[in-house]
Amino acid sequence: MGTRKKVHAFVRVKPTDDFAHEMIKYGDDNKSIDIHLKKDLQRGVVNNKQTDWSFKLDGVLHNASQDLVYETVAKDVVAQALNGYNGTIMCYGQTGAGKTYTMTGATENYKHRGILPRALQQVFRMIAERPTHAITVRVSYLEIYNESLFDLLSTLPYVGPSVTPMTIVENPQGVFVKGLSVHLTSQEEDAFSLLFEGETNRIIASHTMNKNSSRSHCIFTIYVEAHSRTLSDEKYITSKINLVDLAGSERLGKSGSEGRVLKEATYINKSLSFLEQAIIALGDQKRDHIPFRQCKLTHALKDSLGGNCNMVLLTNIYGEAAQLEETLSSLRFASRMKLVTTEPAINEKYDAERMVKNLEKELVLLKQELAIHDSLANRTLVNYDPMDEIQIAEINSQVRRYLEGTLDEIDIINLRQIQEVFNQFRVVLSQQEQEVEATLRRKYTLIDKNDFAAISAVQKAGLVDVDGHLVGEPDGQGFGLGVTPYSTKPGKKSKSKKMFKEQLGSLARKEGAGSPVSGKDLEVSTSKTQLTPSSKEGDVKELPLRDRETSSIEPLPSDSPKEESRPPRPSTPPPKPVAFEDFKNERGSEINRIFKENKSILNERRKRASETTQRINAIKREMDVTKEALNFQKSLREKQGEYENKGLMIIDEEEFLLILKLKDLKKQYRAEYQDLRDLRAEVQYCQHLVDQCRHRLLTEFDIWYNESFFIPEDMQVSLKPASGIRPGMVPISRLVALGEDDQDKFSQLQQMMLPEGPDSISFYNAKVKTEQKRNYLKTMMGLQQGHRK
Repeated sequence: MGTRKKVHAFVRVKPTDDFAHEMIKYGDDNKSIDIHLKKDLQRGVVNNKQTDWSFKLDGVLHNASQDLVYETVAKDVVAQALNGYNGTIMCYGQTGAGKTYTMTGATENYKHRGILPRALQQVFRMIAERPTHAITVRVSYLEIYNESLFDLLSTLPYVGPSVTPMTIVENPQGVFVKGLSVHLTSQEEDAFSLLFEGETNRIIASHTMNKNSSRSHCIFTIYVEAHSRTLSDEKYITSKINLVDLAGSERLGKSGSEGRVLKEATYINKSLSFLEQAIIALGDQKRDHIPFRQCKLTHALKDSLGGNCNMVLLTNIYGEAAQLEETLSSLRFASRMKLVTTEPAINEKYDAERMVKNLEKELVLLKQELAIHDSLANRTLVNYDPMDEIQIAEINSQVRRYLEGTLDEIDIINLRQIQEVFNQFRVVLSQQEQEVEATLRRKYTLIDKNDFAAISAVQKAGLVDVDGHLVGEPDGQGFGLGVTPYSTKPGKKSKSKKMFKEQLGSLARKEGAGSPVSGKDLEVSTSKTQLTPSSKEGDVKELPLRDRETSSIEPLPSDSPKEESRPPRPSTPPPKPVAFEDFKNERGSEINRIFKENKSILNERRKRASETTQRINAIKREMDVTKEALNFQKSLREKQGEYENKGLMIIDEEEFLLILKLKDLKKQYRAEYQDLRDLRAEVQYCQHLVDQCRHRLLTEFDIWYNESFFIPEDMQVSLKPASGIRPGMVPISRLVALGEDDQDKFSQLQQMMLPEGPDSISFYNAKVKTEQKRNYLKTMMGLQQGHRK
């Protein structure tokens, strides 16, 4: 682990025309801030209330630009993240003090961008400066609103809403949020697009102190993974940067919050109070327990607060006298945070694939070195490779001859041969045991002593004595193992056996018993209720991988082959049923094909489930017949007199075979029932895929129908596969405007901004794409509301 270090705490003062110069003073080194309150004369001459406070920090930023704030607070943390150190930058303060402006900035102006977009720019610039490393960047955006977790990037078309609620999970690698989407970004513009997408989904509200007040805590995380291109070392480094924008604490009397905003303020103040409790506990060296699990915020930041992380706190405060009490509270929080220590260390991991390649190279070198030593020692024809079948057979022959006494000793060449000799000894011993067992089985009926089910069955039948030995055919001196032959039993038995066989045959014909089954013992209990087929449960195991992935994960191809000439458009749109048939034969043919294939697989699984259910019912009927026959045989034995020897009951071979058959039937019943459960799981998952394909087919048809019969003829060229506009991406009323007005506006914006900041292209590209998407969604919602009316 790394060395322990203190958390850095900075203060940024919000610029104001009404700055309280007499009450707030800064130190000469800009690392301390003094607060002075005038005494309240109305409380009398004796007034011991504290009026002066002094706070020592790592820096005070007053009238500071966004550039200076980033250089002072965040630049070193981001730089160390590329070297494998985790980092966290947190903005804390009163509502309206400028936390979101400091963290995100103004997206309308490139110069006023905040810490978050600047951190993304620095990461990609440093990646470009390191050609010797292959570095991948991923991002996620988490929102904690009213103690609930939300993914701000779930609105992306390839993500979709999560079925299960997100949860915070801990493992040896750290804390992560299960269900939170993580997105790979290969360039700066993609990262900005994800940032702006998440910003549009944040929850904000208005009150007297802030018109655009954030009503939730947000954590934007940048994940970095770096592999060396030059070194063959299997180690690689990972790191993450948490950029935390906390919701502001507020006094309800000043903000005037009501209704929903009041409820949000209650949750915000509660979570910030729990955060402060965790900070106080971390600063106390005598505390063993840290209350991280009191709220979702502290639990999600467990790694950042006092863990393996470079932690920086930026406290935003007001400079006005009216907000002095909240300013004091924020400064106290910053001073407590400085007492917290972290232990950052480089996060090194091992690449399993590269490690295997290195070990294979090392193995080749070691074999070459052994060959050199063997040649120097005059040892020839020594092979260190794994033995083939011929060599193993030769060692087996040597072991057998050694055991028979025809071979005095086995020549040892290397360690691998020694291991194989011992292995062949085990093989020969096992074969001899099997031969002895087979010989005994030819003469006797053997039952495994560990098979408690079989022993219990024969004990009930009176075949086993107290010591567990079977009573068998007399050998002149005692009783041996085996089954008593018919000749030693009373003559009445043959007649009873004949009656039993006739009754068994009649019962079998009545119940329609199935075919006999194989014989292994198994303890199961069955129900008398027969099964009926079902098709509502389960999971698919045998679906083709291509169809499963295409149906449930990847977007389905929906473009038909290019056509040289388009048929003339009808004057009025055709009915949707007719158009739907044309769509299935043209652009939706691939989706329709997969839909039919999945449906056929579903029908086949249902058929198999039905057949399995019928087999289970047949086995159940045969089990009932066998039970009745066994009871009948026992009743006959009781009526005709039981044959005993030394106090033990002896049954005939027919009854013993019935016992074994019943056990075999139970085993087959259980196996078939397990197959039925698996088939039910497959049926349910197949049904899910069919529903998913049906929904996709209808969605693609709606897009195709609107664009084929409502977009003007002269704009159809914009929707060809080679164009930049994909079907369904642009609403009908905005197609011409997006092609002309926004593009011209963006070109003018680039020409105006490029002389000032050439690095701003990615920023504005992402901004314009986000605005286009927002306008598209608004237009589509308007169209849907219009259709409903």
